[in-house]
Amino acid sequence: MYSIGEQPGIGRYCCNACRIWSVYLNDNADRLPPCGICGKGQRVTYRRC
Repeated sequence: MYSIGEQPGIGRYCCNACRIWSVYLNDNADRLPPCGICGKGQRVTYRRC
């Protein structure tokens, strides 16, 4: 699992909280953003999906 702000590498990551939101990182320097559904400030983790 990865937290907001981490740089886990290229790929698609899904929010573990809502299980709806996903984000695709296309560069190794990209960081995971806050979930677009759960909102900012939430303690959201992501998993590779």
